[in-house]
Amino acid sequence: MGSNAHRHIDTIAFAYGAFMKFLSPLALLTLCSVLVAPLMAAEEAPELTGCAAKKQGIINQIELAKSHGNADQQAGLETALSEVTAHCTDASLKKERENKVLDAKHEVSKRQADLDKAMKNGDPDKINKRKDKLAESRKELQDALDELDK
Repeated sequence: MGSNAHRHIDTIAFAYGAFMKFLSPLALLTLCSVLVAPLMAAEEAPELTGCAAKKQGIINQIELAKSHGNADQQAGLETALSEVTAHCTDASLKKERENKVLDAKHEVSKRQADLDKAMKNGDPDKINKRKDKLAESRKELQDALDELDK
């Protein structure tokens, strides 16, 4: 290579280095902003729980139904909202969610027993079906457990 080619490469390397020095602090600042923003938002508005969260979820669905022009769904959701407003207590909601967890645990136990039986019989098709059912039941249990804290 000639000296012009070396100078050209040196110029490109210098420009790249300068760009990276500028980009690194900018990228770091952007990343920090993205990570801190949800934390600051969480401090400003605490997450709703219990009946308040349930009401807000229904209100959000009503707004969505309105925006899609789904009057039937909106009417059903407004009925649900009035029922929740009239009858929901945090204690009753907690009890309902605890019962859902118990039911889901029972279902997981039942599915596990079904899988164990299929494995003893050695039918691969039934084993796979039972594994799928057990996985589905475990997901429902996890969903029920997640709801307990809402």
